[in-house]
Amino acid sequence: MEKQSVSTASTNTRRRNEFLNMIKSATCLNSSSSDTGKGRSKSSSNRVSYGFHLVEGKSGHDMEDYHVAEYRNKKNHELGLFAIFDGHLGDRVPSYLKDNLFNNILEEPNFWGDTETAIKNAYRSTDKFILENSTRLGPGGSTAVTAIVIDGKDLWVANIGDSRAVLYERGCANQLTVDHEPHSERRRIEKQGGFVTILPGDVARVNGQLAVARAFGDQSLKAHLSSEPDVRHVPIDSTIEFVILASDGLWKVMTNQEAVDCVKSIKDPQAAAKRLAMDALARKSKDDISCIVIRFGS
Repeated sequence: MEKQSVSTASTNTRRRNEFLNMIKSATCLNSSSSDTGKGRSKSSSNRVSYGFHLVEGKSGHDMEDYHVAEYRNKKNHELGLFAIFDGHLGDRVPSYLKDNLFNNILEEPNFWGDTETAIKNAYRSTDKFILENSTRLGPGGSTAVTAIVIDGKDLWVANIGDSRAVLYERGCANQLTVDHEPHSERRRIEKQGGFVTILPGDVARVNGQLAVARAFGDQSLKAHLSSEPDVRHVPIDSTIEFVILASDGLWKVMTNQEAVDCVKSIKDPQAAAKRLAMDALARKSKDDISCIVIRFGS
């Protein structure tokens, strides 16, 4: 009887929790299912505003996307720091990146003299730390797209994996990042002892598992993966209106031009980021969807 009583109480508790979760979900109070917000630079001469919106996907796992959208002052410079981290096999690696990658970049001794090298060094050292601490951070990994806006004048973008940065200027979309897909890096992967599979109805995968050729972490595949980022520098001028950073949950269902056309008339970057996420959902994207829109001169 005692076991039956405990079981009944446990069942009632579980049902009550499920009911409360349904209410939270229906009223958008479940913070794990979506996250949204906005902000702006404090500089009066180079105004930059940003907005973000993240939505948990319908692929059957918990949210694995993380973002950074914030401003810091360092050495009399105003730095806008923005990132999307798209995790796989759990959220520990992207969670670590959210808290540490920009710190590692800004602590590089040559950040102000050779920003590109500093970013590359920080990506590599961060990946090394993740691998050395895989017992704590787990076997999973994460893609990344990062953007640093310096004094509203210079944009530095870097990425590994298939999260993407797209610039809108002169009415056109300009992709700033490289999608690191396995088939495009097959020669390097095979030279390092791995292989690329392309099965009917599926995308190319490293060793039949991972759909990107570069990522943080992924200890079991690391011998065949790279953590070397592609880095781009863009001087910000009056022709550049905004930049979209987003995970592949958006780019799987929307072209670059479709994305910028979708939000070019929306001046509020938070509303723009939400519009992109909602449009991706309407197009039946099942992956986690994370968007940041950075507007210049607004």
